[in-house]
Amino acid sequence: MQYPLELDFDYAAAPDRLGGAKPAFRHWQALLPPLSTAVDLGAGDTPLIEIGAAVRGAVRERGVFLKDESRNPTWSHKDRLNTCTVSAALQEGASTVIVSSSGNHGVSAAAHASRAGLRCVVITMPEVSAAFREMILAYGAYPIFLPAEARWPAMRALMQHDSVYPVSNLTPVHTGHPWGPEGYKTMAYEIAADLGEAPAAVVVPTGYGEMLFGIFKGFRELRDLGLVSHLPQIISVEPAARGPLHRAIEAGVPAVSVEPRPTLQSGTACTVNSYRAVIALRDSGGYPLLVEDDEAVRAQQALARQGLWQELSPSAAVAALGKIGRLDHDGPVVVVGCSTGLKEPAAQREVRVAAPDLASIRRYLKAEYGFDL
Repeated sequence: MQYPLELDFDYAAAPDRLGGAKPAFRHWQALLPPLSTAVDLGAGDTPLIEIGAAVRGAVRERGVFLKDESRNPTWSHKDRLNTCTVSAALQEGASTVIVSSSGNHGVSAAAHASRAGLRCVVITMPEVSAAFREMILAYGAYPIFLPAEARWPAMRALMQHDSVYPVSNLTPVHTGHPWGPEGYKTMAYEIAADLGEAPAAVVVPTGYGEMLFGIFKGFRELRDLGLVSHLPQIISVEPAARGPLHRAIEAGVPAVSVEPRPTLQSGTACTVNSYRAVIALRDSGGYPLLVEDDEAVRAQQALARQGLWQELSPSAAVAALGKIGRLDHDGPVVVVGCSTGLKEPAAQREVRVAAPDLASIRRYLKAEYGFDL
């Protein structure tokens, strides 16, 4: 069992009020590790969007909002993490950052390393989507394609080289970089600023649980500083095919490893949880939920009808809203929408060309979509 390192701060020097619309990473510096402006790509300050029309279940009556992290510089929540971790690499004098990632983390690390003038090696899998691969290459990083189980030995091998710096996990049980969850805390600050209070619950698509813990820690700090009245319940959502955090909570243990059964929810397709995630659920009174792939697909389609195109993993978090049980506080529910669906592999559709006259266009719409114009 490996346990993560934890950061503490001089909370007496922290801001004494919420920051409204001010950029989170600058305004909340007293609650964050020392950050270098050299890797500031403008992460954060993402919108809360009402999505009740896409939601089923009793929570709809409370009000449901999507925290749309696809508005970050590389279109995912990982930009918050890498603002902190690549800053750490820069301050440590590294010349190269290394990261193991199935997608969003690698893309974000590549972008932030490029901004900082550092090289970046991304250890990923041969089946990674074309969008992820092209983004990594566009940022000037160096992808290495390995089977999933070979990524961690490769990370540890690279760590033997001088001047490299890891911004992702090195241990069999996930610990991660100590600064990583600190970037995710800013999501809690922004949600509280936008709502004027902590929500009843935050529903989080969960892989290893770094974002889950970061959001929890951010709200815990706000509560302890007297800026919100309560901790929201943190609710994790994992693919039903895997769900290590769900299994760990049920078993009452710090972490478990599960079989890598296939799932379409690639962003959260982890086989081991982190102890941080157990702490977040336990101390917030939250609980874990599981979602099948077909449920995630239907929720993704429902979100798209609201003008929001999310990956399947955050779509699963929307699907999980109908499974939420007890909530201890009044107020709305916030779902974290971590990344755009544009990054996932798209099915190749055969297209039929229409003729440009009205009668032909009407026949085309009817035949292709059942739409009567």
